[in-house]
Amino acid sequence: MAKQIPPQKQNRQPGVEGEMTPPAEFMHPDYRGSAKMQDLVAIITGGDSGIGRAAAVHFAREGADVAIMYLDEHEDAEATKKMIEAEGRRALLIAGDVADADFCRSAVQQTVDTFGKLDVLVNNAAQQVLHDRPEETSDEEWRRTFDVNIHGYFYMAKAAIPHLRETKGAVINTTSVNAFAGNANLLAYTTTKGANAGFTRALSKMCVGDGIRVNQVAPGPIWTPLIPSTMGQFDESLVEDFGSQSPMGRAGQPAELGPAYVYLACRDSSYVTGQTIHVNGGMIVNG
Repeated sequence: MAKQIPPQKQNRQPGVEGEMTPPAEFMHPDYRGSAKMQDLVAIITGGDSGIGRAAAVHFAREGADVAIMYLDEHEDAEATKKMIEAEGRRALLIAGDVADADFCRSAVQQTVDTFGKLDVLVNNAAQQVLHDRPEETSDEEWRRTFDVNIHGYFYMAKAAIPHLRETKGAVINTTSVNAFAGNANLLAYTTTKGANAGFTRALSKMCVGDGIRVNQVAPGPIWTPLIPSTMGQFDESLVEDFGSQSPMGRAGQPAELGPAYVYLACRDSSYVTGQTIHVNGGMIVNG
């Protein structure tokens, strides 16, 4: 990163963009759209900030209308909406909890009612809590992590796929480098990210006959609000120089993931399903 990341924390998940130092970058200044997603409709969970926001603004620059699902970070969501509209595209904000199956069904229906169809689902919302030992993770926290990180993915896919069949669309799931490398402080999160990977592979086989492609992106250390709101709460010093353990010696920016989501959402990846794009600064993983 251009600037060193200082120690910092935020007091609740999934965090707020405006409280991050330094701010994250969502699109490289020289990124030029080429209508790869012209008039497509996408829905993105956790789309108000971080990686979800980067996917949203890249989709908009490529010509897509975007529905943003988020928990309750209304200020961040409004900022993302303005970014989408600045690209000349329409945005829909839908606040709620992806752990609620009824909310997921309602959000998909709102998107279709507003835009007339659905071409792309991005499952991205997540939570994580750091601990040193297994017994520090409460049963409630374990269940909540699964409710958000994997059950929400299923609820969204279940609601979206009947519409994606009509458009021969795409599902993109966000997993993590931790699914492949493990993380000593993120037992519940890492387990759910491994479940995301299995979900992607199984769902891709289930949907291939319908013309729906299902793939995933596995980010490494990326500078998003989730970092100060989780690592910072555990130990502020963990945030200092976050990402320096990667071979590139820095954290990635959300802007460096946006094009990967565009590739998997558009017809450039028409012969790609059940696959993983690793965007992790050179970390060596298997899978």
